[in-house]
Amino acid sequence: MLFHLFSTFFIIGLFTFGGGHAMLPLIENACVKKKKWITPDEMTQITVIAESTPGPVAINCATYVGMKKKGLAGAVTATLGVILPSFVILLLISFFFDRFLEIKWVASAFKGIKIAVGILIIDAAVKLLKKTEKQPLQIILFVSAFVSVMLINVFALHLSTVVLMLAAAVLSFAYYLIKRQKTGEAKNDLP
Repeated sequence: MLFHLFSTFFIIGLFTFGGGHAMLPLIENACVKKKKWITPDEMTQITVIAESTPGPVAINCATYVGMKKKGLAGAVTATLGVILPSFVILLLISFFFDRFLEIKWVASAFKGIKIAVGILIIDAAVKLLKKTEKQPLQIILFVSAFVSVMLINVFALHLSTVVLMLAAAVLSFAYYLIKRQKTGEAKNDLP
């Protein structure tokens, strides 16, 4: 099992450009559809937790899947599997980086990779959006965050998306407390 965890995440890490969000569809395909290590609901939960914890999303997902399948040894093995390809590739590129980007076909390949990464990230976002329960606050936060990020990028504002995430977390928590208080009051009114 440790070998399967390592090889699965090594292949995902080796053939995915663009970071953790671009890896999510591949992780879902390998771990949910093919190997059935986790359920689709667990993948959604893992993604949400991985987004809200420090570190890259793909590494957090790999760590969770490894932990579920083989405990601490599985977590370490899956994490190493997903990290190792990027580490080795970046190490090799760093030796030749200046000359590497001067090669015309390499520069063109990187432009194509940017487009593919964008499509993979949009695909992951659409799948996650389809799976989530749609409530008014969630829709408002989604639309507000999307518009805010677009405006930040269009006008080149120096505002971190972390601020948006923290604002969404505060609003969600306040909504939860208000909803809980109203529910608690309704329960207290019952005979």
